Amino acid sequence: MTIKIHWFLPTAGDSRTVVPFGPEGHRRAPTIDYLAQIAQAADRLGYEGVLTPTGTWCEDAWLVTAALIRETERLKFLVAFRPGSLTPTLAAQKAATYQRISNGRLLLNIVTGGEQSEQRRFGDWLDHDERYDRTDEFLTVLRGALSGTPTDFQGRYYHVAGATVSGGAVPTPLYFGGASDAAERVAARHVDVYLAWGEPPAMVAPRLARMRELAAAEGRTLRFGIRLHTITRDRAADAWAETDRFLEGLDPALVDLAQSTLSASQSVGQQRMLSLHGGSRDDLVVSPNLWAGYGLVRGGAGTTLVGSHADVADRIEEYHQLGFDEFILSGHPHLEEAYWFGEGVMPILRQRGLLDVIPPASGSVQPVPASVAYSPINAR
Repeated sequence: MTIKIHWFLPTAGDSRTVVPFGPEGHRRAPTIDYLAQIAQAADRLGYEGVLTPTGTWCEDAWLVTAALIRETERLKFLVAFRPGSLTPTLAAQKAATYQRISNGRLLLNIVTGGEQSEQRRFGDWLDHDERYDRTDEFLTVLRGALSGTPTDFQGRYYHVAGATVSGGAVPTPLYFGGASDAAERVAARHVDVYLAWGEPPAMVAPRLARMRELAAAEGRTLRFGIRLHTITRDRAADAWAETDRFLEGLDPALVDLAQSTLSASQSVGQQRMLSLHGGSRDDLVVSPNLWAGYGLVRGGAGTTLVGSHADVADRIEEYHQLGFDEFILSGHPHLEEAYWFGEGVMPILRQRGLLDVIPPASGSVQPVPASVAYSPINAR
């Protein structure tokens, strides 16, 4: 089975540094013109889709990606959203409309919750496990409505009669991540692609085995995806030099603050990320070509594939052998790194028979040349 490679839309802004926010952080505003440059590059380079995140720190994923449908030809949009922020029937209606106007280019990433403070901004005061119980009910109604057959459901959080969408069944792949027991149970019961952050192979392999067992108990099978950053260059030394540059720009006080905040997270996945480095810069290579430096100051996916194009292709092949069929990647800046990976690693993966050759776009949407650096003129 071949793999699918997705990229990322930086809807909170983009930069040349790992530092996420503040005066030394993002230098590129997430204008629709700049995001269109990234989406068009991904479209022409052969990426399957782009993940668009959710949260008060970024632009709304539904609206941004809908605006980019006409800017692209075949690229799919993996729209992240929180089930507590809308009803499942409304989510099904939005998905059905999106699939019709995009000709089936929507993928849905269900994000059960963020940190407690983020949840409360949206008026969500449920605790961790209650949020997953609600997601369980939400996905039951969502899948029922998208099936084209009116669905009745009564639970603790939702009570619907005849939930459906117009036009019949609307196939919409569901992506979902979470490392807690509650999250794994929901994934096994409902979703198509179970997502993991970029843990070392030896650390993540037992999770895949456990998820296969849980899904089998539900009479289902899962596909698996992994979320990673990338730094890939013609020469490995040049790629690793980028990690040195990133570290040189990190204020120790910022690292300490970030680690203090992240250590208080309720997320099991976040705690697993933190365990890779413990807040120390001393030993950030946690597996061959896997660097944990992003996790010093960033929550969520904190590891990066670093090396020559062949090195990175080797690691992707290794993860694929474990069972990962979908790779959601990113890099800073996202426009340039999309080209480094798309022109450097993807041809190697195709040569190895791991990645399908996607026919080029017709050309009605003009790509952004790899040599064109971002500027305020480009972004308007």
